Amino acid sequence: MRVKECMSDQMVWATGDNTVYDAARLMNENHIGSIPVCDTNRNLVGIITDRDIVLRTIACDKDVRHTKVTDIMTTNVIRTSKDTEVSWVANIMAKNQVRRIPVVEDEKLVGIISIGDLARNNEVPDQEVSNCMCHICNENGKNAQ
Repeated sequence: MRVKECMSDQMVWATGDNTVYDAARLMNENHIGSIPVCDTNRNLVGIITDRDIVLRTIACDKDVRHTKVTDIMTTNVIRTSKDTEVSWVANIMAKNQVRRIPVVEDEKLVGIISIGDLARNNEVPDQEVSNCMCHICNENGKNAQ
């Protein structure tokens, strides 16, 4: 099975002009925990998570209304393509302890695939999703993308 059969192409993203406050509101309004950051051509340049907001803004006493997402986003973003095998994506999620991976074509954001997308798809074996979640939730984890 390929990513394009599982991913969500209905997503929101932030731009470098958005503040952390803007990103937090988008997350709240859309019930999501991360937002890709794109340039004006929709090229993926980073990702910001709810964890980034807490650890890189609030815990550092930065003003969320004036801090740009580009100041706190992760720029070394794990990404995939629509034609990638879902099993590879599950392994990458587990290995890197991330729950979401942006899907790009020619660096342009076209979707996002999450552990929830894998769990909801009947063609992805339950054991594969379970193993992935176990690795992501390992208390020695470093990321929450």
